[in-house]
Amino acid sequence: MAAGEAVRSTVYLDPDLHRALRLKSVHSQRSMSDIVNEALRQTLREDEEDLAVARDRAGERAMTYEDFLGKLKADGTL
Repeated sequence: MAAGEAVRSTVYLDPDLHRALRLKSVHSQRSMSDIVNEALRQTLREDEEDLAVARDRAGERAMTYEDFLGKLKADGTL
């Protein structure tokens, strides 16, 4: 990440998370910013994947809990 592209932000971390981040930074020889940026990118990619799955399944018929239990019993799972 080039310095001109970065945006400074204040984030308040739990003290234990901050310590873990600092230790990971030292151990991996990467900046804390790089580690946080990577984690945010990964989280956003996962959100994108989850939303895509939800869109794909939007047309499926909803199943009640009782119906689901009946299905599990019928196929021998229960």
